[in-house]
Amino acid sequence: MKHIPVSDPFGAGTDPSMPWLGAVLDPAKAMTRLQLACTRFVDEAVELCAIRVTRHKPSRRCVVEYDFESKGASSDASSRRQAKFTLLGKVRAKGLDKRTAQLVEALSRAEFEPDSADGISVPEVAGIIPEFRMWLQLKVPGVPATDLLAQADGAELARRIADAAHKVHATPIAPERNHTIGDELRILSDRLSLLAKIKPGWAPRLQRVLEASVRLGGSLRTPQPCGIHRDFYPAQILVDGQRLWLLDFDLFCKGDPALDIGNFIGHLTEQSLRRFGDANAMVDRERAMEDRFVELSGEETRPRTQAYQTLTLVRLIQLSTEFAERRPFTERLLQLCEQRLEL
Repeated sequence: MKHIPVSDPFGAGTDPSMPWLGAVLDPAKAMTRLQLACTRFVDEAVELCAIRVTRHKPSRRCVVEYDFESKGASSDASSRRQAKFTLLGKVRAKGLDKRTAQLVEALSRAEFEPDSADGISVPEVAGIIPEFRMWLQLKVPGVPATDLLAQADGAELARRIADAAHKVHATPIAPERNHTIGDELRILSDRLSLLAKIKPGWAPRLQRVLEASVRLGGSLRTPQPCGIHRDFYPAQILVDGQRLWLLDFDLFCKGDPALDIGNFIGHLTEQSLRRFGDANAMVDRERAMEDRFVELSGEETRPRTQAYQTLTLVRLIQLSTEFAERRPFTERLLQLCEQRLEL
């Protein structure tokens, strides 16, 4: 095997909680397993060109990309395979995430197939390597919706993304887990408690925000639950021309469909505050998404969508402290939540 460059800027290969990462990043060992596990994509007609770690959370998870190129010979392995392609491997320290792999496989083989007529797809599953605690997807092209939503045609894109969320909510695939408003409020309580330890001077304000959030959550009507993404925000959407690729179904569960839209809009509001200094800078995008979702799901979903937008912003107060570029906006985000909760 020729020299194959391996990039590991995080030092993942030395993570003591995932000692098998050494083999994951070894070209010869990885290629042997990839040929066995990913037969639709990896055969004698392709060669491994590079390996790189793109994400690593010590003791928790790792994302590794494998670049391949055709040797020039024809192959019957997959009519969809390109001359150059990348497989994205997801490794989890606590064990292989077979549930998510099976879910994504089911979606990509049914209504979310790569060439779906409505242009809403999920990337194909390439294979599973149990000894690596890894499952792999074909890496797809596209630009994250994060920046595109801020452009002139962002409102139209927001409507298309609402269509994508509604398609997820309509899937007949039954989730194994449930997520209720009680679960959502427990997450808020945990996050605000963490923040109060960092900012003890804010403790009274944070307590009032939590109490108001609990009242807001308690006021919501119980909906008919369905399958929801539960981590739906702009970076989870890749835009490739007229095709939308939906990513990361790790938290897929049964819950309120309004949560997905409210969560997405809440992230848009936070992005507006941070990027433009004005929480209302992309309000037309937010309204376009909300209105389209209400068209599809019924007017009764509007108050729940707006409530989840507020609850998402509350959750993002603490999350903002985990990123250096967001910390300057933490107090402004707190003030925004106080305004929305009428405190």
